Amino acid sequence: MANRNSKFEFLSILIFLIAMIALLTNGFTPKISAQSNKTDIYQAIEPIGHTLQTILDEYVKEVDINKIVEGALVGMMSSLDRHSSYISSSDLKSLRDDTQGEFEGIGVSIKMDDNQNVIVFMPIPNSPAARAGLKPFDIIRKIDNVAVEELWKPGMSEQEKLSSAAEKIRGPIGTKVQLTIERPHADKDSETFDVVVERAKVPLESIKESRILPSGYGYIRISDFKENTASDIKKNIREMLDKGMKGLILDLRWNPGGLLTASQQVCELFLPKDSLVTYTRSRGQLTQENGKDLELKTREKPILPLNMPMILLVNSQTASSSEIVTGALQYHQRALVIGEKTFGKGSVQTIIPLPPKNETALRLTTALYYTPAGVTIDHQGILPDVEVNMTDEEERLLALQMYKSYEKDPSKINEQNHGSVTGNEIVMLPQEKIQEQEQLLHEIGKVAGEDAVKLMKEFFRRKKASEETIEDTQLKKAVEILQEEPVWENILKKYHKDVKETQQEAKGDGKEEEDMVVKRRLLEIELQNNTPVVPSTPE
Repeated sequence: MANRNSKFEFLSILIFLIAMIALLTNGFTPKISAQSNKTDIYQAIEPIGHTLQTILDEYVKEVDINKIVEGALVGMMSSLDRHSSYISSSDLKSLRDDTQGEFEGIGVSIKMDDNQNVIVFMPIPNSPAARAGLKPFDIIRKIDNVAVEELWKPGMSEQEKLSSAAEKIRGPIGTKVQLTIERPHADKDSETFDVVVERAKVPLESIKESRILPSGYGYIRISDFKENTASDIKKNIREMLDKGMKGLILDLRWNPGGLLTASQQVCELFLPKDSLVTYTRSRGQLTQENGKDLELKTREKPILPLNMPMILLVNSQTASSSEIVTGALQYHQRALVIGEKTFGKGSVQTIIPLPPKNETALRLTTALYYTPAGVTIDHQGILPDVEVNMTDEEERLLALQMYKSYEKDPSKINEQNHGSVTGNEIVMLPQEKIQEQEQLLHEIGKVAGEDAVKLMKEFFRRKKASEETIEDTQLKKAVEILQEEPVWENILKKYHKDVKETQQEAKGDGKEEEDMVVKRRLLEIELQNNTPVVPSTPE
């Protein structure tokens, strides 16, 4: 009987694989057209069926055929471009939550402290967690009476431990979770108590920093493009306009992109109605409407006055939807682009749910998008109007500095330390620092007692500052340009480059893009607990 069931599973899965291969080759048909050569689909997958049957009959241990097939799908997708992939059920749920800009849970971000405790980093404003009274740095000891440590398996990484706790906390809307909390106090012993929180829909915000700088210019940094990104930006712009901001700096650095439609909606905040944002070119019909490729234009009037100065900040990790926004605003001369050449991801991925339950999916590259200049920047990127480069180490230190400036007080998320441009003290130039520290050492050598101790403390304070403080030179350059003169058109005329120079057709083979992915991953590993600053790999 078991063998008969295996045979039935095998036939069902073989039929499923035939359907998937047909889908991947643009149509449910027994013939595949590929560069004018036609191959019999059944003949093409015969080795797959033979391999599955051999595994079922001959492998030394009984196997889970679903896992074998999942592995085959992973391998099949990996043979395509690097942006195409198989999506497991758990990853598909996370993807839906992320792109929709909301998830089902209690609305709390968690992190691991130095003692391997899972702690509350920040309750999302107006979330169930915030209403229940959870505070930053509360230690989560138990989840539904299960000790957090009991969720962990040997060999788990820190990130995997956090994920296991997060999964336990999440759940369907209307259900409740009981957390056992230990709350440290500076002036007395810590207290331990239980709190019951009812799960609900919790919004995920794209905006990671929003403020008016001391110079009077608005600054907004967004981490990605979700369904609610444009509406969140609009709300923040209105608030800053009411406060009298003189211009806007939109920071797209470290932004891996997101929804294609979200980039269109963001452009609508800044461009005249009916402005071309992007268009696509595809081989199949998944990214077409009525058999035609997509052409996205702005449909609303802008919220930011068209004569108000605007600058985009970009770097090598500005990708995908971020590049669509960059390309459109640069082409229409609505914003100056400052920073470094962008990542260069000009392809569109479509999420295709798989039968029978639509619990897994394919992420399949189905089109290339083009800027209004008529070029796809896939593997190429967009050049800034004003180039301001930062080394990998400078970017890493800046990201850490920004994160640390509100790590101890999450309410200061809109007061992050970018250096002197945000009103924070910046140490002197390296040679001057060396000279001053040598002078301090000289003075320490001339005194004794308490004065020597004071001087020594001051020496180490300045040395520590010099090692940790870094200037956000790209943001600083943006402010300097905006302050040059009050007429925005004159600034544009002076700095805006011809799009034939900044938006060029890709000529490479993608090697540089792969190098950027490696660079991005190394930065993620180093900052894996600092997700508010450095988002995920561009996809």
